[in-house]
Amino acid sequence: MDTPQAANTAANTAANTGKVTVIPTGAALGADIVGVDLAQPMDDATYQQIRQAWLDHLVLRFRGQQLVDPTFLAFARRFGTLDKAPKHAHGDVEDPFPEITVMSNIVENGKPIGNLGYGEAVWHTDMSYNETAPIGSLLYSLEVPPSGGNTGFNNMYRALETLPAELKREIAGKTCRHDSSRNSAGELRKGFKDVSDPRELPGAIHPLIRTHPETRHNALFLGRRPGAYIIGLPLDESEDLLNRLWAHAAKPEFEWYQVWKVGDLIMWDNRCAMHRRDAFDPATRRLMHRTQIRGDKPFFDPATLAA
Repeated sequence: MDTPQAANTAANTAANTGKVTVIPTGAALGADIVGVDLAQPMDDATYQQIRQAWLDHLVLRFRGQQLVDPTFLAFARRFGTLDKAPKHAHGDVEDPFPEITVMSNIVENGKPIGNLGYGEAVWHTDMSYNETAPIGSLLYSLEVPPSGGNTGFNNMYRALETLPAELKREIAGKTCRHDSSRNSAGELRKGFKDVSDPRELPGAIHPLIRTHPETRHNALFLGRRPGAYIIGLPLDESEDLLNRLWAHAAKPEFEWYQVWKVGDLIMWDNRCAMHRRDAFDPATRRLMHRTQIRGDKPFFDPATLAA
């Protein structure tokens, strides 16, 4: 006779054999993936359904997951090689999962166990200040505050598609430097100088219009507003153009917000979606594990731009 545990295992395995339901959020981006247990093995058909949904909807949500770090990483590795975490929370202690970054405001024994704290994180693209940026990120919730700490996502395909024609022509072929001296919470990174003139800031230079290597669609590629500079323009012209682009890109009609529950896993396409985080009460706890899929160099293919 089958035990309840065996029956549950069979049900979970069956859920990972190509029978996946994709439910769009109804907003500018995002979809729920229903009928898959990410702690169980996944066949290729199921993976391909999820990958196509990711390309179609930019952000995917898997609710009610029960993951330990090895199964979290095993799922993420289906999409590519994972980056090592940029910073480890435990100092000299050997990290058994170096691809995981702990995102948390929790302090233990007087030391923070993770990164980014509890403040607001502005709209940004992960690690766009590098020559190659992650193609995607996965974030899994272990503890969530009773309110706040929500994560917003922004459809940069849609932002470019709806950009006024004259503004689109103005940015065609232009590049922007992405400041590497500060993080998305505005904090100066260790080893960097506080520089006020964005023309003097370090960081990678990328096209303002980015071609997605898989979908071949173009997206507005801004990175983050603070410290940005459009190469070759006088500073006042760069600031004006960036202000106009950001005023358009940050419109609510391009957004969708994730209100976190424990067990939620969110994955997003870093090539065409920006994200941000709401601040939350520092007296409450928020604990997330993040991993990132190793990236490629942003590029623009002029052949993809309609006349």
